[in-house]
Amino acid sequence: MIRSNGLLVVAVVLGITSTSVAHADALGAGSGAFSRGDFESAARQLLPLAERGYARAQAMVGFMYATGQGLPQAYDAASYWYRLAAEQGDTTAQYLLGLAYDKGQGVPQDDVAAYKWLNLAAARAPKRLREHYAQLRNAVASKMSRGQIAAGQWHSLRWPGDSPF
Repeated sequence: MIRSNGLLVVAVVLGITSTSVAHADALGAGSGAFSRGDFESAARQLLPLAERGYARAQAMVGFMYATGQGLPQAYDAASYWYRLAAEQGDTTAQYLLGLAYDKGQGVPQDDVAAYKWLNLAAARAPKRLREHYAQLRNAVASKMSRGQIAAGQWHSLRWPGDSPF
């Protein structure tokens, strides 16, 4: 009995609930289905989690909308989900939102916004992805004026904040 009470205390302190465990299981199942290419199953698992605010699920749902895999292709829906996840700090979503701004897919084409999101992704990404994100940011920068690059850097530095994009 003491052991079960101890586990309950640990669970409460760590914020572990049966609901969060169920969400983690659903995220794992959805991610697994996504990895296997079973996008319809992934969408069924991930969309409810995305709607509940899980950034990883939001990024994956955005990608499925962008590519039309498991969900109808809709760039505006993709950018919506990317933004929600990116604003929570998901580096994959920041990277994908930056690409959306670069290409004008689901959002107005905007080099400064593209630079901002790619810069944030490059700064916070796992080491194995940092260089790739930085190369994409630099490719966007090659099309920009010094003033635009400075604006992109400024928006990156004040994120999260009152950025128009």
